Amino acid sequence: MKLDTRAIRYLTGEDWRVLTAVEMGSKNHEVVPTPLISQISGLRGASGVNRSISNLAKVGLIAKVKNAKCVLRPIDDGYRLTYGGLDYLALNAFIKRKSVYSIGNQVGVGKESDIYVVADESGKQIILKIHRLGRISFRTVKANRDYLRNRNSASWMYMSRLAAMKEFAFMKILKDNGFPVPTPLDQARHCVLMELIDSYPLRQVTSIADPPKLYADLMALILRFASQGLIHGDFNEFNILVNEETQQPVVIDFPQMVSIDHTNAKEYFDRDVQCIKTFFERKFKFISDDEGPTWDDVKRTGKLDIEVEASGFSKKQAKELDKYLQQITQLDEREGGEAGDISPDEDDEDEIEQSSDVEEDDDEEEAEGEKSGGEHSNLSKDNPEMKNEAKTPQALSSGV
Repeated sequence: MKLDTRAIRYLTGEDWRVLTAVEMGSKNHEVVPTPLISQISGLRGASGVNRSISNLAKVGLIAKVKNAKCVLRPIDDGYRLTYGGLDYLALNAFIKRKSVYSIGNQVGVGKESDIYVVADESGKQIILKIHRLGRISFRTVKANRDYLRNRNSASWMYMSRLAAMKEFAFMKILKDNGFPVPTPLDQARHCVLMELIDSYPLRQVTSIADPPKLYADLMALILRFASQGLIHGDFNEFNILVNEETQQPVVIDFPQMVSIDHTNAKEYFDRDVQCIKTFFERKFKFISDDEGPTWDDVKRTGKLDIEVEASGFSKKQAKELDKYLQQITQLDEREGGEAGDISPDEDDEDEIEQSSDVEEDDDEEEAEGEKSGGEHSNLSKDNPEMKNEAKTPQALSSGV
């Protein structure tokens, strides 16, 4: 799924109300009937609703479902929200809060997330992370129809929301307590805004001046997390950033973080430790004389896991997301998958697979950028030109 923001400045107030209505209807309906969309939107006259539905469908923000059925009867005219529509709703929220002013280039494609550089009103570049849970399941287990049958686009989007909520909550707690993580700035739906870190993923670092020191720092960080009641759960070379000059590590990606009271806490802790050991041996030919740390070394001195729950991310939400992430981890391991990035081609293939039952028109253009973020997209409603890439960052407006 590509983030194509070219249409955002053309949406009318009525279009936004209809798009929001489809989102609200999706909470209880896999396919939202047109009469329900009209009712929720509160717009008078069917012609206005139908016009907005047509506008939204043309740019791929909603999709008309073929042969739609509900429990009681077939639905002649039903729509579902697409990830593109959810993207627009999240961006609109950021625009209203003045968190985002312009959109830059895509700088990363993860297993279940897309990373973009954006800018705020002051021109400061920040990171936009868009969670897209569900993508890896189609990439690794297309043949597992029993698993896929229990999921639809609405549930993937719900899980993506939970992932974003959890990541923002954990980042905020960790940052407030002095952990080396990006500063979280804002969160809306399935998207998180965070500080842009001037570092590279550890997997991309070709040489380290002092491998033993970095190794020791990372192992100490695993123990420090655990001492505060937390286990990262995916602590590897893909989720550790290293500054080229200082070689100080910064940890990212927190949707899979769990409490040390979790049923599988020891397993996750041991896996995090082993990931670092394996990577340093393979990449830097370094093997530590110290076999630790081990689970017995964990001594709780804080309760950040409890503080996160108090911040608004409930146990129920944590269990829902954890169940999904465990399933995906098992499925990925079964297929021999490895954590990290996927190629744009795989991303396109996933999108085709997921949209096979709907009628929608998706644009396949994508803007790739380097660490600096490159050029920014011009989405201003008062500018007569509309391009994916603008030579200078310019205002972003949703027209509402």
